Amino acid sequence: MSPIDRLTARFAACRAAGRAALVGYLTAGDPDPADSEALLQSLASEVDILEIGMPFSDPMADGPVIQAASERSLAAGTHMDDVFRLAEAVRKAQPDIGIVLMGYANTPYAMGFERFAERARESGVDGVLLVDIPPEEGALCRDVLKSRGLHQIFLLSPTSTDRRIGLVAENGSGFIYYVSLTGITGAEMGEVGQVRESVERIRARTELPVCVGFGIKSPSQAEAVAAFADGVVVGSHFVAQVTAHAGDIGAAGAAIRTAASAMHKAMAHASVAGEVI
Repeated sequence: MSPIDRLTARFAACRAAGRAALVGYLTAGDPDPADSEALLQSLASEVDILEIGMPFSDPMADGPVIQAASERSLAAGTHMDDVFRLAEAVRKAQPDIGIVLMGYANTPYAMGFERFAERARESGVDGVLLVDIPPEEGALCRDVLKSRGLHQIFLLSPTSTDRRIGLVAENGSGFIYYVSLTGITGAEMGEVGQVRESVERIRARTELPVCVGFGIKSPSQAEAVAAFADGVVVGSHFVAQVTAHAGDIGAAGAAIRTAASAMHKAMAHASVAGEVI
């Protein structure tokens, strides 16, 4: 299956099953490139879509948990070659999972967007989310990503105007990542009723799946969001398991699998209750 098809197929499969997709995030190279592969594989075994964070020295949208993960990764010498190698390893183990690279524009800009996109495609990546490239500036890499069959994923937030929602609907692909709060990763999720209203507002403008993230830390929160969103994004909660089990990669991997499984089960309960999608 070509890269541009896998994300669409994953959401279609989740819809057919009557549930939302679980999207899980970990930072590549945390705590080091070798151990990171085991942790990514642990998370990939339990999620529908894996977001692989590209470590960056100034992750302005991220809270202290993910910032620390980037710092550990960079201190361990992680390079983009490692990120692509890790993505390729997950792809070999999980042929049908969705894989998205998430990070900041400096990284592909320094590599050159052409080379970055080519390496991403070769590694089995399906989409790219560059936090600091808004849809107004999306043309910076739109054609390069599209020519490699890579989805360009954009963020929307509670402060997004109708104009920006329209731009994302017109220019984005794969899915829309709705940030449930005006803050950084790891903060408390916004009020569920307001998040739902925002998702419905976005859905009125697009047929793209809408995934909700930022601040989802518990199975009960995941279940609540799964009742109306196409996907639930969990990041800091999984990254926190790395520090909670520092020095024991086996225990960290087991904790990540357990946490992801609990999220999935809670989200499935939302579908059984007839509330999903």
